[in-house]
Amino acid sequence: MSAIAAGYAALLYLAAAVLVVGVALKVRLYLRTPAPLLIPTTPAPTTNGGVALRLAREVVFFESLFRSSKWTWLFGWTFHAALLLVLLRHLRYFQQPVWEPVVLVQSAGAYAGFAMVLGLAGLWARRWLVDRVRYISTISDHLHLVLLLAIGLTGLAMRFVNHTDIIALKAFTLGLLRLDWQPLPADPVLLVHLALVALLMMVFPISKLMHAPGLFFSPTRNQADTARERRHVTRWAA
Repeated sequence: MSAIAAGYAALLYLAAAVLVVGVALKVRLYLRTPAPLLIPTTPAPTTNGGVALRLAREVVFFESLFRSSKWTWLFGWTFHAALLLVLLRHLRYFQQPVWEPVVLVQSAGAYAGFAMVLGLAGLWARRWLVDRVRYISTISDHLHLVLLLAIGLTGLAMRFVNHTDIIALKAFTLGLLRLDWQPLPADPVLLVHLALVALLMMVFPISKLMHAPGLFFSPTRNQADTARERRHVTRWAA
């Protein structure tokens, strides 16, 4: 095996470990953080079933964002929906045989990359063009969007401009899963793409991208509005 393949294998193992351990530690912190106040954003459901339905609408349709800003919702939802298709399409590199649902999504997933980049471009333009958003935007906010855009653009380049050897790439990724390292194509665009993905995996647990699992721990979303039915007292304040 070449030094490049060995180096990237080690990098991806490290990135995966940082991602899993980092997210697990963050979720553990979320679970242990007390919520001393009953503060669901109204109008809020009054039952646990209603809370689950509200969270489902938030995850699938971005309901609160739609009410807040239609343009932000359009770009944000487009990006996330396209990202889901892209991730489903990439599952073929980790399966043998490939599941039928993954086969069916291949065509849509290939072109979803364009929608993903378009959504990211709209979200980044918002950071520059909307005064109040530009005022609160930090360097990390811009860098996260640049990183995601670079991943999307290099992925599209491999698909539509400079084709890489996907058979050898799949052998490499399956080898990572089976601890049987295989050669990695020495395609510069592919190497940049994989390096950016590894970087994203490592910064994910310490970035605002943690809003993905964090949504489920937000007291404004995961609490039922039962203030009139019972007194809300935390265990440590009882």
